[in-house]
Amino acid sequence: MGTETKRKTRRGKRGGDNKRQQNGTETAKEQGPTTAGPEAASSDAYVAPPMEPAAAPFYFDTQAATDNAETLAEKISPASYGLVNPDLQKYLKSCEDMLDEQNFGSAEDRDIFISNIYSEMKNFELQLTTDHEASRILEKLFWISNDYQIKRYFSLTRDDTIRLVVHRFSSHTIQTLLLLSAVALEREMRGEVCDFADTGDDEVGGPQAVRTALPTFEELILGLARTLTAQWSYLMANEYASHILRVLLLVLAGSPIEDQSNPKSSIKSKRSVKYMEDRNPQPTHHRSLANKRVVPSSFGPALTELLQTVSNDMSDLAARGFTSTTIGGTVLQSMLELQAERASIEYPGSLLDKCLMGLISAKDGSDASNARRDAYIKMMIEDVAGSHFLQLVMKLCSSELLQKFYDSYFRSNLKALAFHPISNFVVQSLFSNARSERQLKSMIEGVAPMVGDLLFKNRPGVVRALVDSCVRLESGYLETVNALYNGLGAKSVAERNELINLLAFLTTYAEFASSDYNRLQFKIQGSLIIQAMLQFPSDGLEPLMDSYFSQDSEKIFSWCKDPSGSRIIEAILKSKRVPANSKRRVLEQYLGRYAELAMDRCGSHIAEACWEAADIQLKEKILREFIKRETQLQDNQFGRFMLRNCRLEQYKRKSSEWRERERGLEKKKLMFKDFLGSGSSDRKPNDAPAQSAAVPKTPQHTTFGSKPSKPKASDVDEIDSLFQKSNVRVSANDQADKINQATAGKVAVADKHDEDKSLEAVMSAISGAKRKKSKSKDKGQEEDKEQSKAKKSKKAKEEERKKRRAFTG
Repeated sequence: MGTETKRKTRRGKRGGDNKRQQNGTETAKEQGPTTAGPEAASSDAYVAPPMEPAAAPFYFDTQAATDNAETLAEKISPASYGLVNPDLQKYLKSCEDMLDEQNFGSAEDRDIFISNIYSEMKNFELQLTTDHEASRILEKLFWISNDYQIKRYFSLTRDDTIRLVVHRFSSHTIQTLLLLSAVALEREMRGEVCDFADTGDDEVGGPQAVRTALPTFEELILGLARTLTAQWSYLMANEYASHILRVLLLVLAGSPIEDQSNPKSSIKSKRSVKYMEDRNPQPTHHRSLANKRVVPSSFGPALTELLQTVSNDMSDLAARGFTSTTIGGTVLQSMLELQAERASIEYPGSLLDKCLMGLISAKDGSDASNARRDAYIKMMIEDVAGSHFLQLVMKLCSSELLQKFYDSYFRSNLKALAFHPISNFVVQSLFSNARSERQLKSMIEGVAPMVGDLLFKNRPGVVRALVDSCVRLESGYLETVNALYNGLGAKSVAERNELINLLAFLTTYAEFASSDYNRLQFKIQGSLIIQAMLQFPSDGLEPLMDSYFSQDSEKIFSWCKDPSGSRIIEAILKSKRVPANSKRRVLEQYLGRYAELAMDRCGSHIAEACWEAADIQLKEKILREFIKRETQLQDNQFGRFMLRNCRLEQYKRKSSEWRERERGLEKKKLMFKDFLGSGSSDRKPNDAPAQSAAVPKTPQHTTFGSKPSKPKASDVDEIDSLFQKSNVRVSANDQADKINQATAGKVAVADKHDEDKSLEAVMSAISGAKRKKSKSKDKGQEEDKEQSKAKKSKKAKEEERKKRRAFTG
């Protein structure tokens, strides 16, 4: 009975078919021969209806499926080294709490604790990487290990790398080792990494063992790249090995790997990140991984050779298969990005050409109208994974290929694609990456009739992509404004004065006129469209600003207390395109209400932006308003930061010093506007005139809701960095003045006496601040000396007590 049950449970599909065939023959024998002929038997059998290719939801590439041009790599079994010793597993679990808390008495205690763990794991390293619990504990251990321990463990995986990277658990340990190797690589290039252990303990064979140097991190990473290149296509399709390939490409290129501010750049899935956060309270990332890193000179040729080898060896069928998968598609996209940074990716037979089924190599003849390729690309546009691949292609391709995409697959079917829940993102990427003015205007012409439907049917992102391209190319903004007028139903002058309201609330003029203003809600996409339009040149910006100033002041003030509405006001004050006189009108609208703004969660950002854009006279008016309500501002969490940034206490004590400081800051900002990013350096000659000196634009130093930095330290650092390069910049300004004299013949001459006085005041303030800083450093050094002396005296006293006890004993 037991054997029969075992056979049933282990019988697979083939065994079930054999059993059904046997049962069929046995029943046929029992029934005996049938009198009916074969025609009668076939008439009773079920006949499936014929397949119709046109009814299939996706186009199946039957010709590519029968090519058999790809010789698939033989299946690689994951690594298996048996079960972990229960005593060792129990020991590692007992150490996990210490790894999570990291409450070590000193660095020496931590090093001893870590070395003890490695000594217990000796000869079981690979076995532990394939265990569920042990591999997770190993990742925690790696993040606090030294470079020698990481290098030694990494070198142990070289003999069985392929089987380890396809394993469910060991692949994560390999990835962590690779990340930490990238961090240690910078120290190795500076000569700060030791190739030997610190002490001759049991871990390296005892004190009498021969000390053999381990391979460098550079050699380990290059060896890993050579090993994985041989099976690259197979590993791309593996769900556990694909993320290691992505990390390896980024390490070889020196590109940022883990950007914590951008969740989309994460190399781990959301499920993996959530799993590690729940079981590892310590951070598992390094800040250097989020920045561009310096890599050895050998990495560049190695990466180029890897990409070229993989591109040449990968067949057309495999390349097209990876474009529609979420596992291998991410690796493929990383490969294309790195190839585009180094050389052209648009040539016949390239990896991109294989992925697009020969679209690049296709000519204007019959091959250009290939039905298989057209069906394949149209399927990709509406596919979840394929659409992500095409978005990247729109970003990397040339102007000619982008135009070919638009003419062949988007122009005739633009409305259906723009409203599709998936393909609309490809349309947005197409519009955002328009290369020329001609391309942009042709896109605006195709979208203009459907702008209203896009705004009101949950597709405003398409319109926003067009606006962003208008800002980038500085073209097509008038056509875009007219398309918005028609889509919003604003025809007359009075109706067009409500443009900013219609965009902010994303509603037609008829609905806006018949609804209650206080019940209307801001739309995030509408606010983003307005913020982008505020970067238009003067011709495209004028309708929006006229609409803003035609609104009632109470309505505008209510915007300041809304998260989306306050962003619009803040964008007006920070835009380089908005003229200075328009900004001053905005500042004067809030006179008498700045205290109320400063105490609001959203309005505090507006108050800060107004302070940055105001001149000294307006700043004094704002401070006098703050003085009247100082008690309320001090009790408010946002108001306190505003008072600190405005230096209200200094203004109350010595207003003359406060004015002198503000004048010095204004003159410094005008002198060094190239460094601070203010002024009109980005403007074209045909644009609006530069901002006047009365309304300077300063960078934002602090953000409300967070603790601001100390103003003195930041000012001193900024001044030091600017005056180090002052000689070069002054000479450049002199040359610019000479050119202006030769061309225009008129140069604005400032009062030299006042300028010299202000510079002397600035330099004296700098020297005074530096003296204070040096004094504080001296005090800190003296305090450190006193503390060290006190510690030495304590140690001496303890030693004397021990000696006395020993003597008395």
